[in-house]
Amino acid sequence: MLRTLHLRDFVIVDQAELHFDAGFTVFSGETGAGKSILIDALSLVLGSRSDARFVREGCKRADISALFKAPPSLQAWLEDQSLDTDQDELVLRRVIDQQGRSKAYINGIPATLAQLKELGEHLVDIHGQHAHQSLLQSVSQRTLLDTQGGLGPLAQEVQQYWQAWQSAKRRLAVALEQADKLNEERDRLEWQASELARLGLQPGEWETLTTEHNRLAHAQSLLENANRALEALDGEEIGARHLLNVAAQQIEHMLRHDETVRSMYETLESARIAAAETVSDLSAYINRVDLDPERLTQAEDRMSAIFELARKFRIEPESIPDFQADIDQRLHEASANADISHLEHEVQAQHEQYLKAAKALSKARKKAAETMAQQVTEAMQTLAMKGGRFDIALNSGAESAHGLENIEFLVAGHTGATPRPLAKVASGGELARISLALSVIASQAARVPTLIFDEVDSGVGGAVAEVVGQLLKALGQQHQVLCVTHLPQVAAYGHHHYRVSKAVVKNKTESKIELLTPTSRVDEVARMLGGLEITDTTLRHAKEMLAR
Repeated sequence: MLRTLHLRDFVIVDQAELHFDAGFTVFSGETGAGKSILIDALSLVLGSRSDARFVREGCKRADISALFKAPPSLQAWLEDQSLDTDQDELVLRRVIDQQGRSKAYINGIPATLAQLKELGEHLVDIHGQHAHQSLLQSVSQRTLLDTQGGLGPLAQEVQQYWQAWQSAKRRLAVALEQADKLNEERDRLEWQASELARLGLQPGEWETLTTEHNRLAHAQSLLENANRALEALDGEEIGARHLLNVAAQQIEHMLRHDETVRSMYETLESARIAAAETVSDLSAYINRVDLDPERLTQAEDRMSAIFELARKFRIEPESIPDFQADIDQRLHEASANADISHLEHEVQAQHEQYLKAAKALSKARKKAAETMAQQVTEAMQTLAMKGGRFDIALNSGAESAHGLENIEFLVAGHTGATPRPLAKVASGGELARISLALSVIASQAARVPTLIFDEVDSGVGGAVAEVVGQLLKALGQQHQVLCVTHLPQVAAYGHHHYRVSKAVVKNKTESKIELLTPTSRVDEVARMLGGLEITDTTLRHAKEMLAR
């Protein structure tokens, strides 16, 4: 739920801080006062594109912050994004500079617009004032049906299978068109693979071989140095071990009379142990080092073969195993791409998977269409379209990424009329009412806590407007509902009412947003009823509307 919205230097707002509660909240005001600015601000903190026009003229930056009560279901997402919080609040912030560049934050931590958008999908659902116009587009009709029916995952699966099928078809087409070129590429890769296989270089072999060669090539020098070191350590008269033993014995005698030399004795003991271990290691090393000219020749021959192949392929010797793995992979792909029979089988298999998923989507759409048509038809009866009917046609179409059918909304405006395409028969007012019915039906099933309606009641009036107010108020029992409206019949049903006005302050136009008291609310509803001149009659009428 949205708790607070703070604006600073945003469009024509100097500074404003709005506090929200549960239920149905109304925003009203004269045309051009800036009612939709609130929708723009919320859209920005929820990840929409920024623009320099949002920065108030003469200011360096616009700053928008929104405080939400976070649903428990978001905790896992926040932790996954390293945005975990121990509190039940979320602060989303967007700062926009004069060039239109922006920075985004979630709970004070820099965030991406993608993160804001993903988070916003769990918090707010916005129904724009031009939603009824998009109803005429087939894409919007299909999306609305899939969304209302909860068919998004299935539609996504169909799209993925479609893409896999198209990819397989493209590979087959390339194989048929470029068979000679693909065969040449496969022959070249096969030759490279055979050369590499003949060498048979194993991972790590080059490093082991160079180490062994270095040791064999210098075996004589290594033996001589090792023997000299052993003699220096373990010679009978001048060996280091003998001298260390003598020194240790002398200090041991001193210990009988002076305990302060114990540390010296212990140091010598450590040196004696280290010298003894080194003597043992050197002896073992001397026994291990071989003067083996034959093995040296073998190592040199193997290194020569490796160098020759590395030069042939213009790579470093140590890179040969990785190069071989790459060649094997490319050869496997080239063989598969040149195998017409295999590719044809793959196209058929991918097509069958696509059809299976698409048919499942069609079945699910048929069921969702029946339910949605019934719900909209029932809503139309209360929206001055009594006897009207709403249908959803699933017309067979060409196979596509969106399934096997074209979705078309049909409407009959009165009893006995045959439902016809929405784009051909619905008037502007009927479109607005049907759009509102769809919005309310979709929102009733929505899981997001906050719903925003931006003048979705345009094109209606009179008794219908009162029904709209009742619908939105009823929706406010399940969700937090915010509505920008110009209809007094709708505004009267709000649990809370904000008025948006504008004035010129120091030669600058500023927008003011205030929460209305019961008294000032009567005045505002009266203004909405009667225009600039508020009479006793309009005041009385406003009081009656609010009392109902």
